[in-house]
Amino acid sequence: SFEGRVEVYHDGKWGTICDDQWDDRDAEVVCRQLGLSGNAKALSWAHYGQGSGPILLDEVECSGNELSLDQCKKSDWGQQNCDHIEDAGVSCDPFTGTDLQLYASQMQPVLIPYYTACSADSQSPLQGTVRLAGGRSPSEGRVEVYYNGDWGTVCDDGWTELGAQVVCRQLGFR
Repeated sequence: SFEGRVEVYHDGKWGTICDDQWDDRDAEVVCRQLGLSGNAKALSWAHYGQGSGPILLDEVECSGNELSLDQCKKSDWGQQNCDHIEDAGVSCDPFTGTDLQLYASQMQPVLIPYYTACSADSQSPLQGTVRLAGGRSPSEGRVEVYYNGDWGTVCDDGWTELGAQVVCRQLGFR
């Protein structure tokens, strides 16, 4: 199923989100960021088990209309007053279709790479930034990812419409 503990990637490490202020509007944004639609439900008190490592976000308060968690009101990275018993989770209504069900079976926990397109202190893109290249317009093209100082392509083995939806959302498209 499309459900699990929410983890985010920031500053080279994965971490959990504290469930303070966590509600269905936050879950809706997580599901949207993952390219999923349907009835989003927030789950708290480590419903999907306690994570390990840092708790990276707290006091997340989305309106429900954001494309990703980075657009929501939240604490500063690493600023929290929680234990892993308060790890946030989400449940998103499943899509139908074999490819998407296969993808869903790999979604424990729900991992969300935290990507941004630019850095305030550098002209180079941040690790994991995505772009489209070689298309006829800014909204189409070959998917490229910035990694270790170079832009590289993404292999299409196992590539589905769900992957395309995630990239489009990362780039701010619907």
